[in-house]
Parts: sequence; structure tokens; C-alpha cells
Amino acid sequence: TELVGEEKTNQFFAKWRENHFMQEDVDSLAAWGFNSIRVPLHYNLFTLPIQEEPNSDQNTWLETGFDIIDNVLEWAEPHQMYVILDMHAAPGGQGRNSEISDYDPSKPSLWESERNKTKLVELWKKIAERYKDNKWIGGYDLINETNWDLPGGVALRDIYERITTEIRGIGDNHILFIEGNDYGNNHAGLTPPWDDNMVYSFHKYWSFNDSLDWVTWIRSQYGVPLWMGEGGENSNQWFTEAIKMFEDNYIGWALWPWKKLESISAPFAIGSNSNYESLVNYFRGQSDAPSVQDAVDGLMQLAEDSHISNN
Repeated sequence: TELVGEEKTNQFFAKWRENHFMQEDVDSLAAWGFNSIRVPLHYNLFTLPIQEEPNSDQNTWLETGFDIIDNVLEWAEPHQMYVILDMHAAPGGQGRNSEISDYDPSKPSLWESERNKTKLVELWKKIAERYKDNKWIGGYDLINETNWDLPGGVALRDIYERITTEIRGIGDNHILFIEGNDYGNNHAGLTPPWDDNMVYSFHKYWSFNDSLDWVTWIRSQYGVPLWMGEGGENSNQWFTEAIKMFEDNYIGWALWPWKKLESISAPFAIGSNSNYESLVNYFRGQSDAPSVQDAVDGLMQLAEDSHISNN
């Protein structure tokens, strides 16, 4: 934004969202036998950050995020594919890993701000009001990969229960996917289950495909299903072994991510370009700033190249 201005920045992100995932992507997933799509949500496409709210005790609602969900549902329904909504970046950020949750250390996180917590709860209520009767919503992944010091998981369970109360209170009975702390995998404090339509979700990256005993005990003890909601960024051999292990244990799974830049560790690779690389090198402090025009050209070319036909 500082380099090319807010207008050009917004144009880039709009074009990126338009091209990165569209009907052709859903058609491809369906053709390959996938029966669900986990859609990562950034709260700022649905509501303003608390610092930008004109009235501190009210929420401003935006249509951008809802339009995206509506599109995916429209594309998925003819294929009878489920759409699972994942709160990937919660108000304030739910983890210290800024590249995942968009946490800004200069501002209060989700866990440090009651206003952020309330906004998250009210956002899920707003989502549920809109989709409670949609049969192709596969469920709600309430908070992605919390990564914060939350002793005993008390604060995490509390916010989950608050969200559950609001969703169920308006008559929405979709599945609630519950991730643990520590990137989704520490379920301390989150058992026993508090709802009769819950699934405990875990993630799996960069680890041996030897055993799932560390998480299957939850299912055995409480009779609640498991879902491997995110895993990937590895080799074809790892994918083959991991998926066999999940399915041998009757656990559904979702790969992450769909596309990566210049990488073969995802189903699709997006090509880069020299103007974009110059911009990245500038951000890394390895070169002088490119011209505004070169930076804009590089960004818009990247957005264009994110279309599946170019991957």
C-alpha cells in the first residue's frame, strides 16, 4: 500500500480473489472425486477491524466475503459437494504466526481483546443466519490453528462455547469443527464435547506417517468423529502414505493449499514474473524499490496467472 497506493492494492486483491478460485477450480475438484471444499475466511471481508469501526460497540457488515461464499456454494451444488467454512483469520488474529492468522503485534489479538472476541462470536452468528438452511454447507470450522498461550485451553473452550450458543440459538444444526491450540493439534481443555454435532479437527504437516494414536483416543473415548482438516506441503510419497493412513482410520481429510507460487508441493503451481520478484526482493531489503508501474504490473500479472488455466 505504501508503494503503489491503496487503490492499486485493492485492485490487485480483488483480481487475485476473482482468479485464484472460481468455477473451473470447483469443476476440477469434482472431476477428481473430491466431495468437499474447505474455504478459508478472513474476517475483514465480512466486517471492519475494531480499530476502524465508526461506533465501537457496533459491527459494520461487508458483503465481499458473503459473495465469495455464495459463489462457491453455487458452483459446488451441481456436483453435490459440501462447503466447509473455516475462520482462517479471526478478528485480531488467533495466533502469533502472523503469516497464517494475520496477527499484528502492535494491536490486541483475539485473546487480548473482549471486543475482538465479541466480533468473532457475532460474525459466526451472522454467517449462521445466512446459511443455516443450506444443505450444502458441510459445517463450520470455528477457529483455524490457534497458536497462543492459553493455559488449560480454558479461553479457547470458552470462545467455542460462546460461538456454539449463538449458532444453535438461531436453529443452525450444521457440524461444528473444533481445532485445538498449537496449530490445531492440542485439544487440552476441549473435551468432553459440549454439543451433539461436533467433530474434532487436527492438522498434519512435516511429520512421519507412522501413527495417529495421539488423536484417535479422543474418538475412542468420546465417540466423536475426527477430521484431518489441513495437511500437505510435502512430497507425492508423503501424500500417498498420509491419505492411506487417514482412510485406514476412517478419517476424512482436506489438502492445503490448493495453489502455491513456484512450488510442486501443492496440486497447482502459479508462475511468478520478474516484476513481482523485484517487488519481493525490495520487501526483503535485497534491492531498491521498483517503480510504481513495474510493481503494479508485477502484481496484476501474478493475479492473472493465478487462474487455473495458467497453472
